[in-house]
Amino acid sequence: MDECCVHKRKDSLFKNKLLIISVLVGGLLFISIFLPLLKPFQENFLKYFKSIWWAVALGLLLGGIIEHYIPREYISKVLSRKKPVTIFNAVFLGFLMSACSHGILALSIQLHKKGASNPAIVSFLLSSPWANFTLTVMLVGFFGLKGFLIIASAVIIAINTGFIFMFLEKKGLIEKNNNIVEVADDFSIIKDWLNRARDYKFSLQSLINDFKGILNGAVSLSNMVLWWIILGVFIASLAGAYIPTHFFPMFMGPTLFGLLVTLGLATVIEVCSEGSSPLAFEIYRQTGALGNSFTFLMAGVVTDYTEIGLLWHNVGKRTALWLPVITVPQVIALGYLFNIFIKYGKIFLDK
Repeated sequence: MDECCVHKRKDSLFKNKLLIISVLVGGLLFISIFLPLLKPFQENFLKYFKSIWWAVALGLLLGGIIEHYIPREYISKVLSRKKPVTIFNAVFLGFLMSACSHGILALSIQLHKKGASNPAIVSFLLSSPWANFTLTVMLVGFFGLKGFLIIASAVIIAINTGFIFMFLEKKGLIEKNNNIVEVADDFSIIKDWLNRARDYKFSLQSLINDFKGILNGAVSLSNMVLWWIILGVFIASLAGAYIPTHFFPMFMGPTLFGLLVTLGLATVIEVCSEGSSPLAFEIYRQTGALGNSFTFLMAGVVTDYTEIGLLWHNVGKRTALWLPVITVPQVIALGYLFNIFIKYGKIFLDK
């Protein structure tokens, strides 16, 4: 019995992605102390780490608080109504969910099973990776005020796509969710919260339980996203250290061709939203093309084959197929406008 448990622990240990990627990257950083060839990688990695560690820590803390204090019934309530306000609710909830695109997929499918409408699920999926609080802080840390422009554009795409999907659902062009359950009109989230607050007994034990709940939520979230963040910083550090500087302007410059190359690269690279942020900034740093960075960030979600596959099998084939058809043109159009804005903005400032 004990031997069996030991084997299970070893198996789970070797399957722990966070531990594996931490050991590999940590080992490489250690070797870089003695190997001059890896010195540029070390410098780039530490630079990125100093820029984002506080944002990641804050995001994990907020994620733990949300996980512990917000009941799932509330989320189901606000995403089940077939009204335009549902799309805005989905986008707002996406902002609250400090989880990457991969981590949010399980929650999205669960919400679908509870009866959330398909348009709400799509808007939630699009807004959560790029419009959430953690990414807002991280992107502003990387891009400055331009980070707000990226977030606002992500919100616009999430809202637009949600309303388009509502139209498609009305016309019978996408599947309807057969799991939808009518929520009682007299159910009030505020009243329920007040009842929970009234029944809450403040004591040392309750504070300990709350702390454990928040900690467990933060740890669970870190297991989902932290290894992606480390992987993203690792790839960005390698790119910044060893890819020739002329590669980015030549192939990923502020042109339509550069946008298409960026789109293809984002489709192939399966990196979480938090992990993609350093890569996106590296593209911007090397090329000055904000539109390409935006395209890299958004296309990594709207063309994510994991996301499309899960929608295909759990929500509906037509819903999955319509997702890239509707979102990719919006991403390319906004990316192109961003590049033009940056280009002529610099010309204006140089005069």
